[in-house]
Amino acid sequence: MPDLTTTYLGLKLKNPVVASASPLSERVETVRRLEEAGTAAVVMYSLFEEQIIHESLELDHYLSYGTDSFAEALSYLPDIGRYSLGPEKYLNQVNALKNAVSIPVIGSLNGVSTGGWIEYAKKIEEAGADALELNIYYLPFNPELTSAELEQNYIELIRDVKAQIHIPLAVKLGPYFTGLANVLRQFAEAGADGLVLFNRFYQPDFDLDEFDVVPNLKLSVSDEMRMPLRWIALLYGQVEADFALTTGIHTGVDAVKAVMAGAKVAMMASELLKNGPGRVAEILAEFTAWMEENEYDSVEQMRGSMSAKAIGKTNTLRRANYIQTLNSFRYLP
Repeated sequence: MPDLTTTYLGLKLKNPVVASASPLSERVETVRRLEEAGTAAVVMYSLFEEQIIHESLELDHYLSYGTDSFAEALSYLPDIGRYSLGPEKYLNQVNALKNAVSIPVIGSLNGVSTGGWIEYAKKIEEAGADALELNIYYLPFNPELTSAELEQNYIELIRDVKAQIHIPLAVKLGPYFTGLANVLRQFAEAGADGLVLFNRFYQPDFDLDEFDVVPNLKLSVSDEMRMPLRWIALLYGQVEADFALTTGIHTGVDAVKAVMAGAKVAMMASELLKNGPGRVAEILAEFTAWMEENEYDSVEQMRGSMSAKAIGKTNTLRRANYIQTLNSFRYLP
């Protein structure tokens, strides 16, 4: 039987399959089922910076009831719908999960600014979280904001959050950086113990009947893992942080690819939302069968074996892949 154990953020895990941040963690019973199916760790759904700010504004409202500014101030905050669960309820859920399961529970904070809200990083640690995932997402719509300024804001945020906690810190980010490799290295130097590639952003749509902007949620497919797979394969051994591959993990073979690129863990949500927590057992069986068929004794032996560092095909993973792909295509009417 191959050894499936791995380490991520200094945590010893029984295998590389981790449930990423999603509504799956809203119910204790669902997380119990994930554990029973073999999931090695679970990332909590995110506590949003806006939720904490909203709570502060509500408190200010009751302390200064009757002022003219409060209603307008609250209107600036987005409608976060079903995720408008207060910070205290979030902390209680972290604690409830820790008491219910033996696998690591990773808290998740979603924010972009430095400020008082980052004290909740410490509160999440105190609630029992084994690690914290900082999910950074800001849409830089201001033409006056430079990329260097935005990156520096993120670096300061990582440093500030890291200063609040003693548990490991992972940073989940999107791919939209001009110098991604350099940014990831700076994030690691600022205190990120892990890097989660990549955040999957949900783009809004237009409702032309109601003339409204509406949410548009589509679950991922396996093809979407190619971007994080490529970047992890390129950067494995060059950035001093644990890589987690998220987006597009749906099968055991997908998880194999993630590990062979250099990821410590393969994170999934869409597949589990579609097919339930029990799907993890099937994915692990497929993962194990592939290892046995290809005579791998351990996950550690597999890790990074398809990275640029291991196979020396950096050009194939870079621009040459684009050229070869176009040259291989033939149109047959």
